[in-house]
Amino acid sequence: MKVVLEHLTKVFPASSDRHATDVIAVNDFDFTIPDGKLVGLLGPSGCGKSTLLNLICGLLEPTSGKLYFGDDDITDLPPENRSVGMVFQNYALYPHLTVRQNIMFPLQNFKGKDKLPKEEMEKRVTEAAHLVQLDSLLDRKPAQMSGGQQQRVAIARALVKRPPVLLLDEPLSNLDARLRLQTREEIKRIQRETGITTIFVTHDQEEAMSISDMIVVMKTGIVQQIGKPQEVYDDPVNLFVAKFLGTPPINVFEGRLESGWLWIGGDAVMQVPDRKDRPVWVGIRPEGFVPAENGPLCCKLNAVEVMGRDVSIVSTHDASVNETIRSIINADIKIDESAPFVRYELKPHKVFLFEKDTEERIRY
Repeated sequence: MKVVLEHLTKVFPASSDRHATDVIAVNDFDFTIPDGKLVGLLGPSGCGKSTLLNLICGLLEPTSGKLYFGDDDITDLPPENRSVGMVFQNYALYPHLTVRQNIMFPLQNFKGKDKLPKEEMEKRVTEAAHLVQLDSLLDRKPAQMSGGQQQRVAIARALVKRPPVLLLDEPLSNLDARLRLQTREEIKRIQRETGITTIFVTHDQEEAMSISDMIVVMKTGIVQQIGKPQEVYDDPVNLFVAKFLGTPPINVFEGRLESGWLWIGGDAVMQVPDRKDRPVWVGIRPEGFVPAENGPLCCKLNAVEVMGRDVSIVSTHDASVNETIRSIINADIKIDESAPFVRYELKPHKVFLFEKDTEERIRY
């Protein structure tokens, strides 16, 4: 089912104990989430991701705007009638109930014409448990399970209602690194198998990019960019998006356009014709550096870190905003670690220019 967010805005009014002024948590959010897609809401803490999720599930009422599931206006529909599945950061399992009872619990709350016979409830529980690979653990209680297993119980409980929309609010943040990787692969598999429209909230850009069909990058309640993960990474619209996506993060320099050239410090590093002279921010992805004996960009060499198939060169430059510059190169390229400097050529498609004042992207 597609989810249509039409100029959705949520304002929390000023309060004497927390906020001196009104807080616009979600600001004119206008987007259609296609049927059957997994969309990642991505941004730093406080950018409005969870508020938007709570608007979709009905726990919060919008200040303005409309919300549709398919063609149905659900803006004023109570949360219990929206039939969404919700998975929280802290699992929210009932500790005194078994896995089977936890998964079945939402079905037992169906009333009237929606009430299910016990046989149908058992069938749905079995199907949901099989989907998350918990068939053999149905009689355990949450305390007897790992964090990853508990998270899968929470997902099964959300899916057992067969909701048209599944909402995941930072569901992996309580797991260790290995379990995070394993569980996010499971979420992607489950979403593909069920075809449920899924909205996934996270502040972890690697997590969002790895499993999402589309990502929505937010800042202070405002959508910065929407697109396929790789497209957003390769074509950021502003400096915030460029800095937020990427591990290691993008390297940012103070630069200037002058006489058809891009200058970083005293180095004319790349031709940029037909652009007026002015100061700019220069963003260079770590993979955008090519070591070259006569390369135009000269950096002070600090260290060479071997990472297996890749090598990370750590350097500095007076014009760098980052404390250190990290460039990722193929391990087959040999670097003289005793040299005081390293020189680079730049891959033009990995170099982004931004206005100094607005931080908006400059196309060239």
